[in-house]
Amino acid sequence: MPQIIVKPSKIAGSEKVLTQEAIDFVVHLDQMFHGRRDELIAMRATKRAKIAAGATLDFLPETADIRNADWKVAPAPADLQDRRVEITGPTDPKMAINALNSGAKVWLADLEDSNTPHWSNVVEGQLTLQGVARRNLAFTSPEGKSYALNEGPLATLVVRPRGWHLLERNLTIDGKAVVGPIFDAGMHMFHNAKALIANGSGPYFYLAKNESHLEARLWNDIFTEAEKLLAIPHGSVRATVLIETIPAAFEMDEILYELRDHMSGLNAGRWDYLFSMIKVFRDRGAQFLIPDRGQVAMTAPMMRAYTDLLVQTCHKRGAYAIGGMAAFVPSRKDAEINKIAFEKVRADKIREAKDGFDGSWVAHPDLVAICQEVFDGVLGTRINQLDILRQEVKVSASDLLAVDKTPGQITQEGLRLNIDVSLQYLAAWIGGSGAVAIHNLMEDAATVEISRSQIWQQVMNSVTYVDTKNLATKELVREILKSEAARLVSAGWDSEKIKAASALFERVSLDDNYADFLTLPALEMID
Repeated sequence: MPQIIVKPSKIAGSEKVLTQEAIDFVVHLDQMFHGRRDELIAMRATKRAKIAAGATLDFLPETADIRNADWKVAPAPADLQDRRVEITGPTDPKMAINALNSGAKVWLADLEDSNTPHWSNVVEGQLTLQGVARRNLAFTSPEGKSYALNEGPLATLVVRPRGWHLLERNLTIDGKAVVGPIFDAGMHMFHNAKALIANGSGPYFYLAKNESHLEARLWNDIFTEAEKLLAIPHGSVRATVLIETIPAAFEMDEILYELRDHMSGLNAGRWDYLFSMIKVFRDRGAQFLIPDRGQVAMTAPMMRAYTDLLVQTCHKRGAYAIGGMAAFVPSRKDAEINKIAFEKVRADKIREAKDGFDGSWVAHPDLVAICQEVFDGVLGTRINQLDILRQEVKVSASDLLAVDKTPGQITQEGLRLNIDVSLQYLAAWIGGSGAVAIHNLMEDAATVEISRSQIWQQVMNSVTYVDTKNLATKELVREILKSEAARLVSAGWDSEKIKAASALFERVSLDDNYADFLTLPALEMID
C-alpha cells in the first residue's frame, strides 16, 4: 500500500474537503495519470530544445486528416449555450458570491493564475465550490456585512484548475507530490459533480496552460475515468481550453478533437499568449522582440491571426469561441478614469462580437452590463454566434509568428511599469492574494510572467530604449528595481514582502537560465 500523507488544514470546514473518500479518489487519478503528465512535461522541453536549435512551429502534418475531416464536438449543455458575458476571479467566498450574483452568464472560479496556492487558499477554494454547487454559499465580513447567493439565476460555475507544471505538495504519495490540476479537478468532481448534475448543470472546467493535443487527450482520459468512478453519464464533464500558448495555437483543431465528447469551447487570452511567444522563441533575437506590453493590442497582425483562426476553428466544429478579459477595475473616486476606460472596454468587446466571438471575459461586476449590452446588440435573438463560420479567414504559420509586424516601441518607462506592477503583485501573492487591483487593473500571475519575460528578452538582446536611449542591461534593471522597491516601501508596503518580491523578480528576470514559470521558484516562498 502506498503511503499517503495529507497536510492538515486550519481552515474551518476543511474536514468537508479532505475526506478519506475524496483523497482516495484523487490518489487513484494521480497514480493512473501522473506518469503521462511527466512524459508530456518532458515533451515540452524536447520541443523547446528543437526550437533553440533552429526549428520552428507549424501545423502538424501527422494530424492533417483531423483538420481536414468533417466532425463536430458534442452539443453544449443548456447552461453553457449562452456565454456572452463571463466574469473571472478567485474563489474566496465574498468574490465568489459577488461574481455569481453579477448577472454574468458564467463565473470562472479561478484556482490558477489569480490564486496563490497556499494550502489554506486551496482548501478554502474547494469549500467555496461546494457551497456554489449546493447553492448555500454565504459569507460574513469582519465588519459584519453579510453576503449570500441570489434566489434567482446565478452565473454558471466553470472551474479553472492549475496548469500541468504545478504540483500539490501538501498531498504526497510515497513522498511524491500529486499533480496540482489533478487535485483541483479531482476534488471538485468528487464533491460536486452529482450535486451540479442534480441542479441541471455539471462539472465544467477551464483548462489552462495546455501546449498540445496530447495534453488535451490526457485531460479527456482523466474526465472519462472520473465519470466512470463517479457513475455519472459520459460527457457530464465539459471543458473550455484556453489557447494561451503559441504551441497550442497550431493545434486548435486537434485539441477540440481530443476532447470532443467533453468539449465546450476555446478561449483567446493575451498576457499568457505573449509570455509563451517570448518563452518559446527566446533564442531568436530581434525577430521576436515584443513592444511594451501595454502597446500590444489585439488588433496587431499576429493577434488578429490568432483570434480569427480561433473563431473559425471553433465554429467549424460547433464549439464556442470566448474572447479575452477586460481587466479594468472601476475607480470609486475618479469618474473621468472610468469614462475613458469604459469606452476602451466597449470598443474591445465590439471588436470581439463583430469578429464572431460568442462571449467574452470581464474582471469586475461593473463591466458585466457593458459586455452584455455589446453582445446583445450583435447577437439579436440568437444566444451565440456558431453560425458565423468565418470561411474567409486564411491563416498561415508565418501569420501566427509575425511578431516583427507588431506596432509599438520598447521604452524604459515600459520597463519601469513592468517592475512596479510586478513588485506590487508578487508582494501580494506572497501574502496570499493572487488577484490584485493595481492602477485600476485586475492583475494575476500572467501579468508578471509577460513583464519579467519582456525584461529578460530586452536584456539578452541589448535593446536600446527609445525614450531614454539607455541600453537594457542587468545593472539598469537592478537600479530601477531597487528604486521602485524603495518607493513602494515608502508608500506603505510591507518591507519584508517587497524584499522577497524583489529577490524573486530579479531571479526570474535576469538569470541566464530562463525559468519556465515564475510560480515554480515562487512556491519555495509559501507553505
